[in-house]
Amino acid sequence: MADGPAHEPGAQGRQPVRLHRRLARTDLAAVSEARRALREFLRYRWQDESAEVAELLLSELVTNALIHTRHGAVVTVSVAPAGLRVEVRDFVSGLPPSYVSDADDGTHGRGLFLVQSLADAWGVGAHALGKVVWFELHGERP
Repeated sequence: MADGPAHEPGAQGRQPVRLHRRLARTDLAAVSEARRALREFLRYRWQDESAEVAELLLSELVTNALIHTRHGAVVTVSVAPAGLRVEVRDFVSGLPPSYVSDADDGTHGRGLFLVQSLADAWGVGAHALGKVVWFELHGERP
């Protein structure tokens, strides 16, 4: 993973308000690294319970991006007073498939269902090259 936290313009010494990471293609170890980076980023910026949900949902989106594409992904996390927004961008066009897992499918196919169930808002945005799958959790900073 590369990149790091972004600071507010002209906010010398303030805590960063955004986390930005690039993930190499097919590097599934990047899932745990992305979770760890998010945990550290949110340590003093967000409520513990919401941070745990954010970690879970981030890992689902990153896993999907790395398994279903061959070009890596970019993770961006933004913190604002009213909420947290996590975006995972990949570089493959087309929306993620709607998938309903069945009992014989093990643990595959439940990622977007978890996002839909636990996030306060979520969606998919198309870009000229690829797409962004995002979620938001509402709440306040500690």
